[in-house]
Amino acid sequence: MTNRNCIFVGCDLHEKTLVNRIAVNREPAEKRTFGNTVSGSAKLIAMLKQKAKELGGARIVFVYEASGQGFILCDQLRAAGIDCHVLAPTKIERSSKQKRNKNDDRDADRLLDIVRSHELAGTKLPSVWVPDLQTRDDRETVRTRQDVGEKQTGLKTQIQTLIKRHGMEKPEHVKGSCTKSWWQWLKAMSEMKEQGEGFRTALASLLRQLEFTVEEIQRLDGAVEQLCEKPHLKPIVAKLDAEEGVGRLMAAAYATEVGDFDRFRRRQQIGAYWGVTPSSNESGEVGDRKGHITRQGSPRMRRILCQAAWSRVRHNKLERETYQRLVERNPKRKKIALVAAMRRLSIRLWHVGRQAQREMKGLTTN
Repeated sequence: MTNRNCIFVGCDLHEKTLVNRIAVNREPAEKRTFGNTVSGSAKLIAMLKQKAKELGGARIVFVYEASGQGFILCDQLRAAGIDCHVLAPTKIERSSKQKRNKNDDRDADRLLDIVRSHELAGTKLPSVWVPDLQTRDDRETVRTRQDVGEKQTGLKTQIQTLIKRHGMEKPEHVKGSCTKSWWQWLKAMSEMKEQGEGFRTALASLLRQLEFTVEEIQRLDGAVEQLCEKPHLKPIVAKLDAEEGVGRLMAAAYATEVGDFDRFRRRQQIGAYWGVTPSSNESGEVGDRKGHITRQGSPRMRRILCQAAWSRVRHNKLERETYQRLVERNPKRKKIALVAAMRRLSIRLWHVGRQAQREMKGLTTN
């Protein structure tokens, strides 16, 4: 770093507050707290700009952890000319003691140490990619559809559990779930006075909720389809959707979650992004021992990757043979074989999506 003064800010972002630890160069830090509102963010930025002016035009470097609060604060800071980095919580190393003794001040101090070490000593900064506004908006539609689908699955499970809890079984003439005969049977059960009042009340409520989610899913499927037809997504989604085991929703989810396919340089990076790579334990005399997958990244994407991988194992000869070969080595490791299928699928979709995105931009694939 040059001799120019630098203001470092580590911010612990919450729904209602912005807890900041602010330091100039290597000096001790001070605490400043603002409300997590539009006016609170404006006051924080004004204070930092004034402080930078007093120091003769000091550079401001700001960091906070990614969360459900999104990237609005990052947008505001960058618009004000402040260098802002959003860090990945899963990639910030913390000792057991730090995990047990957490509070807002300590978290902000930890972030301040990370950014100051990066600027002054060149240590690695575990930052995340900040998607553009279009990508963020696209994700909202797809993620909402996924969330409602998970609610539907949860309601079906609740209904099944309720029926079993009262010692009932599905008649032979009732096939599947959400079929016409299934709905008729359950609605008749909810109206039978021979059953307890509590059972009838609970079942009727669950059926009303499930009926709403089924209708809502139909509406959201239409919204996802409209999204897939937009020019910036249509070529990519079409290529992904053509892959065996990949449906329209998964293709849209994969495309919107990745955003810019060229931000990944190697296939190992996309596997790590979805959290389907094994953890590693290697130290001193101990060789590299692989553990459970890291589970970093989006859990919802791992769930649909799992569903698609199973479909490919069942219907794709090459995938089925690969899966069976891994299982034959150790029949107790079927999950490992499935995770390997998920990783292969995620990498293939990355190659396919990158090719489509580059063709759309008029570029060629290396």
